[in-house]
Amino acid sequence: MTAYPQRPVTPADPDQPPDADRPLSAGPRAFNGPTEVAIAQAATLFEQLELEQAVATLLPVLKTDPGAREGWILLARLRLALDEAEGALDAADHAIQLDAGEPRPLALSSRALTVLGRHEDAVTMAYRAVIADPRNALWHDRVAWALLAADRHYADAEQAARTAIGLDPTEAHYYYTHGVTLESLGHTDQARQALLTSLRMEPENPVAQHHLAVLNGEAAPAPEARKRGWKLFGRKS
Repeated sequence: MTAYPQRPVTPADPDQPPDADRPLSAGPRAFNGPTEVAIAQAATLFEQLELEQAVATLLPVLKTDPGAREGWILLARLRLALDEAEGALDAADHAIQLDAGEPRPLALSSRALTVLGRHEDAVTMAYRAVIADPRNALWHDRVAWALLAADRHYADAEQAARTAIGLDPTEAHYYYTHGVTLESLGHTDQARQALLTSLRMEPENPVAQHHLAVLNGEAAPAPEARKRGWKLFGRKS
């Protein structure tokens, strides 16, 4: 599953795939009540980039049915896509309270905390997602980006990126993440190879293209975004 920065999750989604925490299947299904219908409608609106309308569809349902975990997860994703990190964190926290062992809201909380600059908390929540589901490459990738945003423990970030590749070697984004972590460690040649691998798998990705050009001295670096939340790479989630 490949996504580029213009996808709906981009505004606050540096590190994860757009459908990894999707609450409902995109295919036909039978719904068990009005809550599931509304969540499905909101998810469809999300795919159509009607973000505000999707939020407006979800909010009354969550007020009526506050135990709808999937609705809170979708709302957290929507809030991140709207660059509303505080709202995303609140929605993710609701989902966590409903099921503390579910990794998706933990990762969403981590992403929101990164955007808010609360890096220690972001790293903690990312590791909690890994503990909840250690075989999912997404959560290891989230750990890597949380650590990169915190400007510390680059070796741990690189290890997390390598783990993600080991769990899902077919996903181009994880090689991109690995390249960024290697660059942070000063391993320029290895970083270049990782970026080239990512681009062989996903040759039209403009973010990876630009990062490689910067590494090769062919382009200027993008404006620093870490203070707001490390919005480097729009990815699936």
